[in-house]
Amino acid sequence: MDGVARCTRYAFGPNRLHLCGPDMNREVLGYMEAGETDQGLVDILREFQTLYPYLHEIASANNIRDPFDTRVIEAYWLGNELLDDISAKIFYGHLVGNLQIKKRLNSNTVSYLENKISQGAQMSHCFHVFNVWRKTGNIDEMHTLESMDNCRVSWGEVVGLDGPVLTVLRRPLVQRAHKLFLGSALNTKIVRSLESSSVMDEVKIGDKISIHWGVPCEILNERQVSNLEKYTLKSIALANLTM
Repeated sequence: MDGVARCTRYAFGPNRLHLCGPDMNREVLGYMEAGETDQGLVDILREFQTLYPYLHEIASANNIRDPFDTRVIEAYWLGNELLDDISAKIFYGHLVGNLQIKKRLNSNTVSYLENKISQGAQMSHCFHVFNVWRKTGNIDEMHTLESMDNCRVSWGEVVGLDGPVLTVLRRPLVQRAHKLFLGSALNTKIVRSLESSSVMDEVKIGDKISIHWGVPCEILNERQVSNLEKYTLKSIALANLTM
């Protein structure tokens, strides 16, 4: 998949629930089902209030002209080496300038974020989910444990196939003693679209896949699984500092 198509698979889950991006989920689904990308789809993705500013900053910090370069898409959603070249100053400037967090969060939360960035936080989707407690898409409310578990990009091994239903062995987000953890792996059923011209139609038993808001996004290789786990656990550890 090119970067635009890859990003769309991750963005569709919250968009269909009217959580992020413009009210154009039918159009987004149409692109996915046709397996096509064009400037119209790019323009839709640019309207995602949290997603696109992150892509732009990651690309800019790495001297990549196209924010939809597939390396940038992977860095944001899964985590990769591009995040290592983004300074704490750039990250904090992004949160304050692009996302206007001082207008949306209380002063204590802003201070916590500043401290976490100085402790090595990186500009990934999972850091934002676990550490910016207030949703920053279309719905202005606090995250719950369930919404954080859905909003983070998770991963799991496909252990069952039944038409459009995938059974995935996946570690859920749990909370004990006011701290976040990844629990023991459980079987989770998710539904793919058999009408979509996507790599998810080719999934087989034993594949590792990524999941966002109940949508299977892509088949992952071992490097991608390792990166996603690493950045997820790091972001959870930073979140636990202020829980």
